[in-house]
Amino acid sequence: MDVAVLGVMIPIIGIIGAFIIIGYLRKFQNMERMAIIDKGLDPSLFKSERVTAAALRASLLLIGAGLGLLMGYWLDRTFGMDDVAYFSMIFIFGGIGLGVAYLVEERKNAAQK
Repeated sequence: MDVAVLGVMIPIIGIIGAFIIIGYLRKFQNMERMAIIDKGLDPSLFKSERVTAAALRASLLLIGAGLGLLMGYWLDRTFGMDDVAYFSMIFIFGGIGLGVAYLVEERKNAAQK
């Protein structure tokens, strides 16, 4: 198989696979919810608290990764560090962002109780 054809096929197959996985996840999530409702349990389990927590987590992770890229760029320009500055700063600041998200979620949960 030609390298150019393979280079085009891999992203196409990856995108199609991602859509199929998302579709099946939604299908099984709906089936699970319907089974819970059929058993007569409280449907308030489906509130969007998880969505807001996931959005907070993702946003703080991306903010941390962005700050890590900025710090890596600064380290590269100032001290001549190569690729190690970018990767280490992305992981360090991304981890800090996830830690801050955890602390915010814990404070929110403690305030609700």
